[in-house]
Amino acid sequence: MADKFRLTLAQLNPVVGDIDGNVAKARDAWEKAQEAGADLVAFPEMFITGYNTQDLVMKPAFHQAAIAAIETLAADCADGPALAIGGPAVQEGGLYNAYYICRGGKVVTTVLKHHLPNETVFDEVRVFDSGPIGGPYSIGPVRIGSPICEDAWHVDVAETLEETGAEILLVPNGSPYFRSKMEVRQNMMVARVVETGLPLVYLNMVGGQDDQVFDGGSFVLNPHGGLAVQLPVFDTCIAHVDFTRGDDCWIAVEGDKAHQPDEMEQDYRVMVEALRDYCGKTGFGKVLLGLSGGIDSAIVAAIAVDALGADNVRCVMLPSEYTSQGSLDDAKAVAGALGCRYDFVPITEGRTAITGTLAPLFEGTDEGLTEENIQSRLRGLLLMALSNKFGEMLLTTGNKSEVAVGYATIYGDMAGGYNPIKDMYKTRVFVACRWRNDNHREWMMGPAGEVIAPRIIDKSPSAELRPDQKDEDSLPPYVVLDAILIMLVDGEASVEECVAAGFDRDTVKRIEHLLYISEYKRFQSAPGARLSSRAFWQDRRYPIVNRWRDPS
Repeated sequence: MADKFRLTLAQLNPVVGDIDGNVAKARDAWEKAQEAGADLVAFPEMFITGYNTQDLVMKPAFHQAAIAAIETLAADCADGPALAIGGPAVQEGGLYNAYYICRGGKVVTTVLKHHLPNETVFDEVRVFDSGPIGGPYSIGPVRIGSPICEDAWHVDVAETLEETGAEILLVPNGSPYFRSKMEVRQNMMVARVVETGLPLVYLNMVGGQDDQVFDGGSFVLNPHGGLAVQLPVFDTCIAHVDFTRGDDCWIAVEGDKAHQPDEMEQDYRVMVEALRDYCGKTGFGKVLLGLSGGIDSAIVAAIAVDALGADNVRCVMLPSEYTSQGSLDDAKAVAGALGCRYDFVPITEGRTAITGTLAPLFEGTDEGLTEENIQSRLRGLLLMALSNKFGEMLLTTGNKSEVAVGYATIYGDMAGGYNPIKDMYKTRVFVACRWRNDNHREWMMGPAGEVIAPRIIDKSPSAELRPDQKDEDSLPPYVVLDAILIMLVDGEASVEECVAAGFDRDTVKRIEHLLYISEYKRFQSAPGARLSSRAFWQDRRYPIVNRWRDPS
């Protein structure tokens, strides 16, 4: 009996809906596995369609094309290593999330996902049917069990596979990033290893899809939970893992263990990769943004340059009479430090024309928020005109604190196609700016060094829509606001719990009110990179019409 087994892990970046492109990536990886003498090449969950497909996979023409592509791929890869790849399956009228095992020119086993995630960004109960718990399949000398993603988060599937003869657990995943997710994954997989006594391979995809970024970080655990191999996070890679037969089990040969970046670096990388893939997969080569001289637009500009390169980023300063000289200087300095195009488009003349047009209708009323918002909406109009004219996608720059309480103008500074910092609270934006100034990585396309001057980070935030305006005129200090929002949004805390934590009741009630009445704005806002497990969009789905308020 053979005592060696080579497994090739394809930690790759599929594109949702690009079946032909995903097949090409799979074939290329299979050829590399063949050259390396592998027995099996494995791909992540739903690789052939890309993930998360949402309702697209229910379209018969789509899932039929995906299934046909897998069958063709199996035939094309007949002479060489076996191939394991995720895709949809149709059996007896049901639609399943499946893992296809291909060998000798055909599909020999189809594993069906049993546990369907139905929380946070996942709606698999809506889309797929639950398959029965199956048994292992044989590849050469090894019997392998494949719990598909969520199946490995439960005890029953892995234990059933062990009881029916599995010798290695190979877990294909489409697991998107949120802060500290890797620790959660590894702890859960160690539990499966301890329960079954089997080595486990956790294979995850990489790449951005809408708001989500799949962060890779695939790993291999030996019996008793020791880490044998750790692939890098966020990078595509093809790795070969060797197993040898021990006295009573298979053991993975120790391999490379990639460095795991700290939390801030991973958050920043997610924002960069999310924008890079959103543009690349939707066909946008260039972006533009309004650069105000403030911290939010500065970090978005840095993210954009790191994602796409300075030649593909346009920064536009749109000053009014309320824009300070400091903001003018700071905006130009950021664009200069990043090396991207800087355009100067004053809005005073346009604002005068608009207010003059409205003057007969506004006669006898006091100036206020309406007139302030005209400035923001005029900027949105001009930026969208540039976007349309030059084919550059407009980025929005509102942080999670502003998005939460509606401190943004709909059809104004909310205009745009993507928001890299949508899930980053204001206080964390400050941290991100300092981190970017102090750190540079090879995956960044922007320059090293200080790209956001400390004076931009340190000055009091202001929308500059009226004389001497400060954000704290209408909001609590961000350190207070963010702490309350973390409780209300991320923790779903009650008002009473916030008060018990030391916050002023009236302030908490006011923030709660702003949070609820701003839902309609979030419903119309651009997607943005998901950094937490309670991001606005699919993680937190509240009704727009909602009269309920916490009575405590």
